[in-house]
Amino acid sequence: MWVPYGRQSISEADIAAVTAVLRSPLLTQGPVVPRFEAALAERAGSRHAVAVNSATSALHIACLALDLGPGDGLWTTPNTFVASANAGLYCGARVDFVDIDPRTYLLDPDRLEARLVEAERDGRLPKIVVPVHFAGQACDMERIAALGRRFGFRIIEDASHAVGATYQGRPVGDGRYSDITVFSFHPVKIITSGEGGVALTNDPALDVRLRLLRSHGVTRDEALLTRPLDGPWAYEQVALGYNYRMTDIHAALGLSQLDRLDAFVARRRALAQRYDALLAGVPHVTAPYRAPDRQSSWHLYIVRLAPQIDRARVHAAMVAAEIGVQVLYIPVHTQPYYRAMGFREGDFPEAEAFYASSFTLPIFPDLSDADQDRVVAALTAAIEGPGVLPDVARGAP
Repeated sequence: MWVPYGRQSISEADIAAVTAVLRSPLLTQGPVVPRFEAALAERAGSRHAVAVNSATSALHIACLALDLGPGDGLWTTPNTFVASANAGLYCGARVDFVDIDPRTYLLDPDRLEARLVEAERDGRLPKIVVPVHFAGQACDMERIAALGRRFGFRIIEDASHAVGATYQGRPVGDGRYSDITVFSFHPVKIITSGEGGVALTNDPALDVRLRLLRSHGVTRDEALLTRPLDGPWAYEQVALGYNYRMTDIHAALGLSQLDRLDAFVARRRALAQRYDALLAGVPHVTAPYRAPDRQSSWHLYIVRLAPQIDRARVHAAMVAAEIGVQVLYIPVHTQPYYRAMGFREGDFPEAEAFYASSFTLPIFPDLSDADQDRVVAALTAAIEGPGVLPDVARGAP
């Protein structure tokens, strides 16, 4: 039986919540989206939450809300999905990258500081930096925030992987060290709304701006109007916004899933610890590093293979054993669209080395211990299989 690398967990309560909306008079802009937003803000310790139809949309309007535009710069990590960088391009900004820490696989604050010193000298400081909480582990946000104050950039946390994670004992999303935090509710993430995302902020002005941008730039808010409305039917477009709204159908699923967030994260953490123990005796495999001041929500469990291992053969053997594995992520700067902008292989060697040696193992709340044992057995057999290791690595004479 196929074991996927990730999978949503849908309960009867989830189905009932969605069905209740389908039986209600309002499917799109009803009462459930505000309830979901309030629950998310409370859970994350944030003052405001603006739900949208995807995390990509949330990143886009977050950049716009912080006035990113042509001539400005956005920096992020190459070890991410393309959306983290594309959000800057949507605004007409120039995009650049900062390499990762080879131990955490996260944006490296030391490299960031060095790049900022150079950029300050050259007059090309970024307006926004987007740290990505890859695999569910938070970046060193205190250090990044200190650099933000020193060099004058704003911060958007791309926490698409990190719903339920903590940093310094507090929830990711509380906004202590950033202007806006973005979560994703894609089906393989920690909780799902089918598709969806949210932008969290403590700034009431950013909250107003985000809400305006997600809904065509149209408002009935008296504080934003240019003149009195001529009737209850009237509205004004006061900005160029987008149709990025979340529906009540999606919010109902997300709100129901939020009730199980603690259980989902607890199971993912238990599976990660169990992987650590099971893999301890497997040669040529490195388990992921845990920073001591944070707890991952374990969206992904990623192992690195020793350089002498033929990853393609291991991947093929795992698939043949009906084990779903993924390689995440192909560094953004090596994608054809970004190469056309002048980026080249070799620009960010740590991200490239990580991509060349890593892949994910299945992790999701409904993964059984027995299936996890099967995953590790398949990985062990794949590494020991013919063609994966050169003879010298096997100890042959």
